[in-house]
Formats: sequence, structure tokens, C-alpha cells
Amino acid sequence: MVNKNFGFGTQIRKSPYFDSTVKWGATGFSVYNHMYIPRDFGDPEQNFWNLIETAILCDVAVERQVEITGPDAFKFIQLLTPRDLSKLSVGQCKYVLITNAEGGILNDPVLLRLGKNHFWLSLGDSDILLWAQGVAVNSGLNVKITEPDVSPLQLQGPKSAYIMIKLFGESIKDLRYYWFREIDLDGIPLVVSRTGWSSEFGYELFLRDGSKGNELYEKIMAAGKEFGLKPGHTSSIRRIEGGMLSYHADADIHTNPFELGLGRLVNLDSDIDFIGKDALKKIKTDGVKRLQVGLEIECEKLSGPNTRFWPLKNKNRIIGKVTSAVYSPRLKKNIALAIVDINYSKIGEEIEVSIEDKNFKCKIIEKPFFDPKKKITSKSL
Repeated sequence: MVNKNFGFGTQIRKSPYFDSTVKWGATGFSVYNHMYIPRDFGDPEQNFWNLIETAILCDVAVERQVEITGPDAFKFIQLLTPRDLSKLSVGQCKYVLITNAEGGILNDPVLLRLGKNHFWLSLGDSDILLWAQGVAVNSGLNVKITEPDVSPLQLQGPKSAYIMIKLFGESIKDLRYYWFREIDLDGIPLVVSRTGWSSEFGYELFLRDGSKGNELYEKIMAAGKEFGLKPGHTSSIRRIEGGMLSYHADADIHTNPFELGLGRLVNLDSDIDFIGKDALKKIKTDGVKRLQVGLEIECEKLSGPNTRFWPLKNKNRIIGKVTSAVYSPRLKKNIALAIVDINYSKIGEEIEVSIEDKNFKCKIIEKPFFDPKKKITSKSL
């Protein structure tokens, strides 16, 4: 039975896993990509420990897919992103940026190539479906852009591999990091990838038939019981430890790739054409005026992630803002992602952060804060 205090309406979509998440203890939801997402299965620190010690199953059906097909689909997808896709194989995923004409970031999705001219953009929270359809109108390219019936789950954590083997057999061990395959699980059509928004080893299971959502969720929970699988939600603690971006928080339309240290995703030296190329060339030539940095905040344990941007100061002058902050129980310190004036961006720089009208010392440190070489996520079985 749905908690009467949730206040759900028909104007916002529910995921195919909605009933199962409520059954398994979801006590709080928010809205992301025009859909409800479960955000609370109890203590977020326990959710973090479940993730890094065993495994959690997260309903991330809010990662809506933009499907691009048609004879010119490859040309079109390259038009949307500054990352060179010429070596992207069928069955492979790539982390990409979508930029506008000014070089601003509109989204940072994972791109999946399902065929020669068949792509999915697996989205963070923004209306890229409408952006892509608008770009297509005057592109002169023959493409079809839709939102397919596709809803992902994330199975993340060190025991996720054992659960996947139980579900799909030993062959799943051959699935490499940032690759995927199409699989049928007892009549449930799936795309399974070695990806996830957790900075931990894990998988995403993209359901291709929304009517089978609760069936899939229950199958995974049953298979994971002996391995300690818990229902969960995406962990702010772990994603900040890993330096992973949350769109609208750590990046937005006014942020460019170079400010985030993502110049590797911008190919300006080849003849590929993409939206924002001229602007990004100028930004690179002129140099950026601010940078994203990692921070250690010297105050009492933060009670939870920040719910507003905290000003950063040097001698009472605002020089930037904290975009994502949390207490890491593993690192035993408050960590944060921030954007600051480039003159104050060096490792070891000491500045101040204003939290609820109180100033605290903070220091710029290396990010990601844990596993910077991504050895956990990319390991082979």
C-alpha cells in the first residue's frame, strides 16, 4: 500500500519498479527527469556501507533514454557532442558531454551504440529529448528521435558480480567496463552494461518492456538475498568521493568542459563538427577564469548533503561556491566539490566557506577523494 503522505499525482510519471520500491521500504521520493525517484531507504550512511561492502539495487528509471535512429544517426549524434566518436563500436558505451552553441554543458550522459545508426543517450536530469528534436529540425539529417520504453536499474557494489552470475550465468563475467550486451532473462528483454553512477563495481540493467518492471526487480532481489543485496538509492556520499558530477549541481548550462577539467572529452583538433566547437576553441584559447576543485571542510560532521550552494570566500570576498558536500564516514571528513576563481584553485589553498551564516576553514585537496584511478569500477573478473 502506498503511504498516503507521499502525495503522488498523475502529472509526474512513476517508474516500472515503483510498486516494488515501496514494498521494499522506500520512504521518500523526489522528482528527476519528470519522474518520481526513490531517495530514501533509511539511513544514508548505512546505504553507503551496503553499497561498498555488499550490493544495492537502485531504481534509476529516471535515467530516460533519448533514442536516435535513421540513416544519418551517427552524423547527428556526433553533432551533439564534442567527444570524437569515430572509434565507438557497436556494444560500447562512452561518457559524453552535450554542449550548446556557447560551449555550455546541457547534460553529461552515457552514450550507448546499439547499431551502426542506433544510439541511446542515457540522461541526467534535463530535457535533451527536446533539445535533440529541435536540433534535428534544421540539421538536414535523416534521423528519428524518440524516448523508448527503456528503464534502467543499477545493481552496484562488490557482490553485484556474483548476483549477475546467478542471474545470467558465467558468460556475464566477460562483459567489460563500459560495454553492454542485449540479453533476455526469462522473457524479460534487457540491455546489460558495466556502468553505473556509484564509483563502485556494478551493472545497469536497461529494461525494454515497462510492464515487467516489478517482475525484474523481484527476480534480482531474490537472486541477491544470499549475497546480502539490499534495496537502496544512489549514494551522494560515494558519488562525491568519486568526484562524479550531478547535473544542475556541479554543472549547468553556464559551465563549460574546461572548467570541470574535462578537456579530454572535447576534440578540437580534428575535422569533426559539433555544436559549440567555435565557442569551445575560443574558451580554450582565452583560458578559463574558474575551476572545479575538491575541498576538505573543517567543521563538525555534516548532517547530510548540502541543499543550497555555499559561498566560498577569501578575506570576505566571494570567490566561488560549494556545489556538492557531504561527510564521508570512510574518510572521516567533510568533503566537497566546488567551483572557484582560478587564482584560488591550487592544491593546499586555504579559504573559507559560509554555512548558515557561519564561516569555516576549508582547504583545496585532490579529487577524486577515493580511488582516483578507478580501479574498483574498471577491474576485470
